[in-house]
Amino acid sequence: MTRTKMTISALAGLALATVASATIVPFTESFATDNSNWRNFNGGAGLAWQEAGGPDGSSYVSASVNFTSAAANSFVNFARGQQAYGSSNSAFVGNWIADGVTTLSFDIRHDASVAIGFFARVANPNNFPGAAIVSFVPVGPGQWSHITLDVSPTNPGLFLEGAPFAAVFGNVGNIQLGLTVPSQLGNTNTDVNFDIDNISIVPAPSALAMAGMGVLALRRRR
Repeated sequence: MTRTKMTISALAGLALATVASATIVPFTESFATDNSNWRNFNGGAGLAWQEAGGPDGSSYVSASVNFTSAAANSFVNFARGQQAYGSSNSAFVGNWIADGVTTLSFDIRHDASVAIGFFARVANPNNFPGAAIVSFVPVGPGQWSHITLDVSPTNPGLFLEGAPFAAVFGNVGNIQLGLTVPSQLGNTNTDVNFDIDNISIVPAPSALAMAGMGVLALRRRR
């Protein structure tokens, strides 16, 4: 399905985030002009910006992972958006609970020889405590796929790192995108490329509908 690209949603100006939080909700990082200060698996280099070829034909970013030191079924990340890097102008940084974030999603494409399962890790600005949100639907190679992750304490795909849900999502500073290593790739000298686009956070549908009503009200006043 074709997705309209946008760096900041037209509804962002309604300030759904609280005064104490910098989070912009809804927000989509579409990498329209550069890599927006997102970095690779170890934070050492920026993701490679690609001018065209994304889900809607426009720009995206890419990363590469070698699996020599990655055991089967382990978690490996390939992209980091962090407060310390100024990723996405810190649009993802803040109190996701107070700001009503209910969904984290992204578009992904890879060139591995097997299907791969993906996850996102969300953490505080100092990178701990954190939580992994896992998608249990493997993604085949060679095509763009949209991953949607439920930001909820009742999500069976949520794995907290020794801290309660509120301690993690009440103070978000870092996002990492990663994969669960397939048994066929574990500890093999294999390079796999990952293409990434449209990293998004959105509120509950009811909040989004209210935001839309606010936009209409503003237009009517004008």
